[in-house]
Amino acid sequence: MFNTDYTVEGINQISKDCMVGHIGIEFTEIGKDYLKAKMPVDNRTTQPFGVLHGGASVSLAESMGSLGASMTIDINKQFCAGLEINANHIKAAKRGYVHGIASPIHIGKKTQVWEIKISDDEGDLVCISRITVAIIDKK
Repeated sequence: MFNTDYTVEGINQISKDCMVGHIGIEFTEIGKDYLKAKMPVDNRTTQPFGVLHGGASVSLAESMGSLGASMTIDINKQFCAGLEINANHIKAAKRGYVHGIASPIHIGKKTQVWEIKISDDEGDLVCISRITVAIIDKK
């Protein structure tokens, strides 16, 4: 399903100087039909009350879903643009890392839908998100 040219090392290299890198997201695994990443729960990603900021969870989800979608297309001919994202925040995370797994629900010619489950170090669900991505032909 994924373009085989992608590696975890390569993804992390191109992500280091943008928001993904600034908030500490690290991609950890590319599976046959999933993508995994982790993000620290620290001063970059928490709200003033010391728990993971909901926006940080959405940033992780958006980064994973958008990248996953991009890995299924020919980026020389098309690009991906997020259309909609939602997130249900289930449990607070206060320390360590949160771990995301992104899986496709729908891979179409013009749209994709991805589900991202985010859990804490103990494996408890922290957030579940779904993103819809448009696949747009380059001119």
